[in-house]
Amino acid sequence: MPGPEVTDALAAAERLKQNGIATIVTHLGENVANASETGAVRDHYLEVLDQISSRGLDTHISVKLTELGLDQDPSLCSENLKSIAQAAKECGNFVWIDMEGSKYTSATLEVFRNVRSAFTNLGVCLQAYLFRTADDLAKLLALHPAIRLVKGAYAEPPDIAFSKKSDTDENFYGLAKTLLDQSKTEQVAPGIATHDLNLIRRVQQLGVNKDAFEVQMLYGIRSETQQQLVREGHRVRVLISYGTYWFPWYMRRLAERPANVWFVVRNLLLP
Repeated sequence: MPGPEVTDALAAAERLKQNGIATIVTHLGENVANASETGAVRDHYLEVLDQISSRGLDTHISVKLTELGLDQDPSLCSENLKSIAQAAKECGNFVWIDMEGSKYTSATLEVFRNVRSAFTNLGVCLQAYLFRTADDLAKLLALHPAIRLVKGAYAEPPDIAFSKKSDTDENFYGLAKTLLDQSKTEQVAPGIATHDLNLIRRVQQLGVNKDAFEVQMLYGIRSETQQQLVREGHRVRVLISYGTYWFPWYMRRLAERPANVWFVVRNLLLP
């Protein structure tokens, strides 16, 4: 994180823009306690969209539906998301939906389909380590959706998710291939969101144009690799997190899945 405030995130986005890297910003937080809190989250993102527009940044926003009311009322969540998508549409911007733990997968995709029917400037994240994801993607393709494909960072039981990295990697590659086979009809290039350079190179070898997808990475992780990909002519978009909730959020992720600790340490030590 460049800092706890949205101004810190947008300042980092401006620096990355100078290096040819686009960005996404997201406020760290999840599972608001009551419906009244969701309005504050919605209004915050509306203000963020205004700031992005005024700065002239190529910066999308990414939201977690449990911050917009998914636990309390999916209809309320959808209405909050529609307000954000409408504001983004008016300023020519784009909204991503983060995917949370597996208990939210079906509800998240239902909200996405509902709001996507009215707003095409909306994309969703899919997690390659879940067994169900290939079927989810197949059902979504008719919408010509924007998809951000990730491996997945939550702790999930072995009856619903791959436990071996090699199995997740192979599923990720197969899903990426499916996405890129469809990419000619997409309005927004799919996000191949991984720091695994071997996987990125395998995707490149599929023979698609370099502008057919975006490589998406996290702020501060493998920064030199991001620059290298830009020099090679690839589209790179970096996710920048911010928020005063950062410490409990990260500690929760690390406690849920200790492999996340090794991911951070390993990638901080690599260029």
